[in-house]
This record gives sequence, C-alpha cells and structure tokens, in this order.
Amino acid sequence: MPKYLIGIDNGGTVTKTVLFGTDGETVAIASRKSDVRMPHPDWTERDMTEMRETNMDCIRELIATSGVDPADIVGIGATGHGNGLYLLDDAGKPVRPAIISTDTRAKDFIDRWYADGTHAKQLPRTMQSIWAGQPPALLAWLKAHEPESYARTRWVLSCKDYLGYCLTGKVAYEVTDASASSLMNLSTRRFDREVLETWGIGEVIDKLPEVIDSGEVRGGVTAAAAARTGLREGTPVVGGMMDVHAAAVATGVTDDTRLCVVAGTWSINEYVSTAPVVSEELFMTSLFCTPGRWLILEGSPTSASNLEWFTTYFMGEERRLQCENGARSLYDCASDMVQSADPGESNVVFLPFLYGSNADVHAKACFIGLAGWHTKAHALRALYEGVVFAHRVHIEKLFAHSTAPRTIRIAGGAARSAVWLQMFADVLQMPVETVEGEELSAIGAAIAAGVGAGCFKDFDERRMVRVSRVFTPDPANRAVYDRKFALYKDTIAALSGVWRRF
Repeated sequence: MPKYLIGIDNGGTVTKTVLFGTDGETVAIASRKSDVRMPHPDWTERDMTEMRETNMDCIRELIATSGVDPADIVGIGATGHGNGLYLLDDAGKPVRPAIISTDTRAKDFIDRWYADGTHAKQLPRTMQSIWAGQPPALLAWLKAHEPESYARTRWVLSCKDYLGYCLTGKVAYEVTDASASSLMNLSTRRFDREVLETWGIGEVIDKLPEVIDSGEVRGGVTAAAAARTGLREGTPVVGGMMDVHAAAVATGVTDDTRLCVVAGTWSINEYVSTAPVVSEELFMTSLFCTPGRWLILEGSPTSASNLEWFTTYFMGEERRLQCENGARSLYDCASDMVQSADPGESNVVFLPFLYGSNADVHAKACFIGLAGWHTKAHALRALYEGVVFAHRVHIEKLFAHSTAPRTIRIAGGAARSAVWLQMFADVLQMPVETVEGEELSAIGAAIAAGVGAGCFKDFDERRMVRVSRVFTPDPANRAVYDRKFALYKDTIAALSGVWRRF
C-alpha cells in the first residue's frame, strides 16, 4: 500500500502544502497567499489566527483534490521563514500579530549592540550576526514599547513551530530554527540564560519551550485539527526545519561537497560542515538537521527579487504583448534580451540593493555607466550580472572558511532561467546543477517527515532529490566576468561616501 508525506511551507507571502509519495513523486499541491500587513513604517506582521486557518484550508484542499486516504499519510513536516516572533499566552492564544523576519522596527537595538560590544561578546556563543528581525531585538523592543504584550507572553515560537502547535497542541522549538535565533548557545545546543541576560531579556528563559530535532515527532494531529483538515487523528507531525535548511536538504546539500544557492527574494549561499565557523565576517552558523553538522550561511536580500521590480516598472510593453498575444512570459522575454547582449560589449553595472545590501547598510540600488546607445537588453544584462556578483561576494566569504565544493545546486526564481544559470556557472567557474520540482522547501519538510515516520533512514534521501539540469562553466567567459566583477566592487567602494545622503 502506498504511503504519503505532507510538506508545508510557510513563506513570507505564500503558504503551500504539498503531498508527496515516499518515492519522491509530487501528488498534489494547494496554496494560498499570505496577508502581510505593514501598519507602521518598518513593521511587517501577519495575523496568527488567519495564518492558522490558511494552513488548515490548504491541508483540507490538498487531501480533497488528491483523493488519497488520510490513513495513508504517515507524516507531516513544516518549514517556514526563520526568526521573526510568534507569541502565545497562557491559554495558547496569540498575544499579538506575528512579526515577520523582514521587520526592522528594532534596528536601534542592533546599532547599540554592535557599537557597545554586546554582539562581540555574544558571538562565540551564538555564532551569528544579529539583525533587526531576530527574536532578541524584537523581544527587547516589545519589552520597551509593548510591555503588556511582553508580560502576557507564555511561549516564544518560530513560524513553523506555531503551526506545529496548531496541529498537535504541543509547544516545542525545533533545533534549526532555535539555533538561528541568537537565543541559543550553539555549543551546548540549549537556550542560555546568560545569552538572554546579555541581550537584556533574561526573563525570556522561562518563555522558551523544549528544543526538539528536525525529524523528531512533536506529537500527533489533534481531534480538532483532524476535523478541520480531514487528516487522520494522531498522524505524526515532526519538528520540521527552518526554510534555509529545508532548501539545503531538498537540493541534496548535506555535506561539504556541494554548495546550495537560493536565488529568490534573498541571496542564500550555504554549505554543511562537520565543524562550526565563528567569524564576524560571516552571516550565520547554525545547527544542521543532522546531529554533528553545521550549516554555514551567507545571505542578503540582493537576489532575483530585483528582476521582479524591473519587470513591474520597465516592461509594460512586453506585458501588453503577453496579454494580447499569449506570448512567452515576461521572465522568458527578459532572459532572451539578456542573451542578445554579449557580456563583453557593455560595462553597465547594477547594484542589486533595492531591498537591502551586503555591502553597506545604507547602500541603495542603481545603474552605473549608462549611455545613450544602451538598450533595455543591456540594462537587464547588468541586472542579471549584478545579482550573480552579489552572490559571488557571499560565496567568496564562504570559500575563505572551506575548501571549494565540487558543484553548486541552485534553487529559487533564477533557477527557472537557463541564461541566468549559465551566467552563475561562468561567473563562479563551477558546475551548476538544478533539481526537479519547484516546491523545494516543502520537499525538505517532507524529508523530515519521512525520517520521523521511519520511511527514510536519514536526511540524505536520494529518492526525493533528482538532478534535472547541469550547466558547465565556459572558460572563455572567465576573464570578462572577472573584469566586470572587479568593476562591480570598485563601484560600490567609490559610492561608499554618499550612501547616507540618499
């Protein structure tokens, strides 16, 4: 009799549930848009009750459309955006709207902690940078500005751990999310009172639940959740994992022989190590889902979302033709234009800093070097190149702490463009591979469910990970891209004195 696994992905804007066979085949998908609210400048929030109901609706639709007997679903795993803040009171009800990890209301605390040496003191324990969307800064902000919410809080959770509570009634914090929160001492794998006291939130130690492993069963689906979703009561729900860990698992990156790159809203660049890396130069080290291994990550919001902005505001004619004639998608049109412009014929530079920067916190996006003879194709090529160059900056930081992997596995929006993938291979001069399936975070969550259900012996599950395309670097393009990458870095350095004036 066939067995099935559910992987749930709660991203910042979309909730997806995917039903997989244990042979890796995708059986059904259900998704809903997530309502992100910005009630004040720098705030990004979501209604927790609405999030719960959205997930329940997706699961019910998934089961209904698949026609699968719920008794044959042997495990459920979830992933979600890391960090942010999901708070429950004594009755298990939301204290306030959830805060998403893109929220920057607490940036003053970050500036203070870097300036006064607090971060330097914490780094040997937390092994990661601190930023405004992480729980320590958000909790410190609530303590100062919403003391009633802070006092009412009984449990501090991550996004997918809140969903785990909704399905099972059990409160727990899964290890990959916990280790990326700057609340934990990574050497001991425990939440640490001294760490919390250094952040000025020592009392939070009593608001943090037990830490569980990614493939550990946190509980069974409750009767209420079963009635709401159509799931069988008691179906095992595992710990799951943070989205960046799920992407690594789903692309088959479970050791240091491969590098995982996610080119989506964020530029995510990561590898798995048998030893932690602690450096002020790196973004984050966290505990991997496999005991004894660590995920080493460099990232920033400097990736393919820059193309979304360009197509929205500068490809109106292409959009009109697409609507009238059913032509190829805007993204295919963009890739065609990039392909039409030779990499060596133009030196236009694009800095992909529309939503943040990996160079300077005050840096802004811009095109540099435009002349009257340049076309939209040259601008798009510069944008594609700028995104890849931003990834290369991160990847070179990672390579400073590791041996270069044999291959790179790429996921995210850029992985849909063969032109962009070849550019990654040429700029990095490494083979680039993609894997089958687009719902990679859900695949990673489902693999965790399979481990918990006993279907898979570990997270290196080859049945769920299949290479679909391979792009080999062209040595003839090395010199031109190296020259343009140097110009990209020189441009950033030359503008460093003016960023604060914008």
